[in-house]
Amino acid sequence: MPAPATILTSHAQPGTVVVIGGALKAGSDAVWQRIVDEAGGAGAPIAVFATAAYEPERIAAQITAALNRCGAHAETIPVAPNLPGADLQARLHDPALIAKVARCRAVFFSGGAQELIVDTLRPGGVATAMLQAIRAVFDAGGVIAGTSAGAAVMSRMMFRDAMDNLAILKGQWRAGLEYDQGLGFLGPDLLVDQHFLKRGRIGRMLPAMQALGFRLGLGVDENAAVVVKGSTLEVIGGSGAILVDLAGAGHDAALPAFNIHDVRLCYLDHGDRHDLATGVTTPAAHKRVLPHVDPVAADRVPQGDRYFLDMLGDGCLLEAMTQLLDGTAPDVRGLAHRVNPCAHDDRPDIGFEFRLHGGPGLAGWRAAAPGGEGLTVLEVRLDVIPVRVAHPLFTPLAAEGPPAGPPVPAEVPRHNGGHG
Repeated sequence: MPAPATILTSHAQPGTVVVIGGALKAGSDAVWQRIVDEAGGAGAPIAVFATAAYEPERIAAQITAALNRCGAHAETIPVAPNLPGADLQARLHDPALIAKVARCRAVFFSGGAQELIVDTLRPGGVATAMLQAIRAVFDAGGVIAGTSAGAAVMSRMMFRDAMDNLAILKGQWRAGLEYDQGLGFLGPDLLVDQHFLKRGRIGRMLPAMQALGFRLGLGVDENAAVVVKGSTLEVIGGSGAILVDLAGAGHDAALPAFNIHDVRLCYLDHGDRHDLATGVTTPAAHKRVLPHVDPVAADRVPQGDRYFLDMLGDGCLLEAMTQLLDGTAPDVRGLAHRVNPCAHDDRPDIGFEFRLHGGPGLAGWRAAAPGGEGLTVLEVRLDVIPVRVAHPLFTPLAAEGPPAGPPVPAEVPRHNGGHG
């Protein structure tokens, strides 16, 4: 089944990468168990780095407990800038700790601040002996996993401190500040982002891909993970991921603000697979027992025609994709704009209209079980158009004057007697 994202990586990936979008909920043992299974199963040695965490001892203890509950032999590697009383440089170069990492079958990076990971393990762009040991695990076919900040470092470039999606759309995109080099465990053409749908990060993904030369973006939502093994992506967990493909996209260089058209999107969730080499998506087996959702079927029931006033809001991108799939309108539109501009916003009147429309092959699949929420959506097209928005966006209505003549009394209904 064709999907939008087709990419040919320049080299085979030696190990397995598990990218977790952050905020795993209780009962997410399927994700933890998959990491353990990919690392070799029961007793697999796993090194846990809470390097990004603000409370590394507490976070590392939670992660090791979750992995060990699934049969691993996970241990904390105490290398973190926020670890009280620790000599960070000594631990980074401790032969015993380095040897312990080298003996592992997997390495796990916690959430927190991704810049702490790269600045600690590769200060000034130079790999430490500890990072070299981690790479050796991966090169030997091991697993590199990470959640939130730990997921952000997986691609060759990463979002460093780019929390304002709208500011990125407006051009605030600076090396070493909003973006930086990642650790590069994934292929050179794939850019990863996390908390993707929850935090509306399509707003920063598109400018980043365009500026940095990425063809494919992988936006993993909270409570979901993507396992990248060879050329195959597999989504697991309670949510899903967006694939963003710029292979056929273009933009108008004459416009004085970011713009792009014909971006290809698809949404995958638990059990869905995508082959990066062939561009083929295979929905999970529990969806394929029913016919796919055909957006041009004659018996489709018209849906609500919602205009999204905050396209970068929580879950709005997926809702818009779903409306396009289920509705009868040829497109779905929404706006990205800040009603109350920040003090540093020098372009408060600039916003962006998002237009989603169907490409050839627009289709979807849903879980067959009653109450099932699983969804796959393929071949959505996205255009982002800069627009000028009134500022302020609205003003209160003024009171109107009194009517010109005396009020006309309402007619009193007449009754024929009795009680109504």
